Amino acid sequence: MRSDVSGEVYDLRGLNCPMPVLKTRKRLSEMSAGAILTIETTDTLAVIDIPHFCQENGHKLVSSET
Repeated sequence: MRSDVSGEVYDLRGLNCPMPVLKTRKRLSEMSAGAILTIETTDTLAVIDIPHFCQENGHKLVSSET
């Protein structure tokens, strides 16, 4: 993990479903409200899983890139 001007970058590359969502959930639970977490992942299902997780758990997905 590294800090960035726009928040923290969390490297989850190489992990497969469901690990990116599970690790994201844990990390977000440790962060302050309003903090920004950038997730880097190679899991092809993350483009579906992460937005769904955010919607179901009250987090705001700011952007998504492939």
